[in-house]
Amino acid sequence: MRRFGRTLVTAALAVTVVGGTAGWASGESQSAVTGPPPGTAAWRADTAYGPLPDPATATPHEVARFFAGLDDAARTALVRTHPLVVGNLDGAPVPLRYEANRLAVIATGEARYASLAAPDRRILAFDPRGRGQVAEVFGDLEHAAHVSVIVPGSDNDATSHDARRAPHTGPAGMARALRTATETPVADGSVADGPVAARSVAVIAWTGYTTPVGVGLDAADGRLAAAGAARLARFTAGLDAVGAPDPVLFCHSYGSVVCGLAARHTDAADIVALGSPGMRADTAGDLRTGARVWAGRGPSDWIADVPNVSFAGIGHGADPTSAAFGARRVPAADVRGHAGYFTPGTQSLAAFAAIAKGEVR
Repeated sequence: MRRFGRTLVTAALAVTVVGGTAGWASGESQSAVTGPPPGTAAWRADTAYGPLPDPATATPHEVARFFAGLDDAARTALVRTHPLVVGNLDGAPVPLRYEANRLAVIATGEARYASLAAPDRRILAFDPRGRGQVAEVFGDLEHAAHVSVIVPGSDNDATSHDARRAPHTGPAGMARALRTATETPVADGSVADGPVAARSVAVIAWTGYTTPVGVGLDAADGRLAAAGAARLARFTAGLDAVGAPDPVLFCHSYGSVVCGLAARHTDAADIVALGSPGMRADTAGDLRTGARVWAGRGPSDWIADVPNVSFAGIGHGADPTSAAFGARRVPAADVRGHAGYFTPGTQSLAAFAAIAKGEVR
């Protein structure tokens, strides 16, 4: 009975502490955005090019085969007629998704999204429902030899995805930092361009699920993570369908809960948990993935104060950095705070770059 009481108290403490990147703010309950994208009904009703793949049931490989059978005129017509569907259709050709999402962002008419339509942005997914979701590519996804996906934690959405904040934090900031760390320098100290650069790493900032807001039950339970895991699994299947390499998943804070639940359903080469409250597994083996599993936590990261429990659905389980969990360790002794893992010059970013480039065996 005493052990049960201690567990109950610890679980209650987890509710008040577990969170993401916002700090010590009270949380509010979020409704997960799930299902096919807006415009799906009109897409299903369009018979100009035969039966279109159903966004709710067609696999990404089926989507890829459908687009492979279309000529350029038909592809362009579908992009212009159904931008929100094509832009979010995993398995559709990457350039079509970029153009479709540019049109979809413009069509919202919302100032908060306007910057995503800039000519230099490569938006691979955009969903304006709820707080908004977005996936952005840094680098050349079509020709990269390696692909990494940043899976962020709480308080991230399409508006805050690239918001001004401390450098090298937030989904886009982390992705840019990793991309820069993996670029190939040439003799004069500049960065390689052309064929050499094309063989480098593409990094995707994937704010593709409804994240918790602040600290509250949403951050302490797995409801939003489970919905996010299904979306992440389909997203990575879409990368596979267009011929991208098996990705490395860099999972920060609550994002590591998402990755833990998605692990068995992805073809990730590596899964890296950083600043993690737990991955809903007792050991790395329990993730049931063929990926190598890594974990790191800085000495001043407040996530260390989160109890690693799982009780009545509350809490996310074992500490991924513990020896008993069995993950490979990422050096993080010089990381400051909860969001400093991608800061240039840190041991963690150097390790991330090596993992992203496939240099670690």
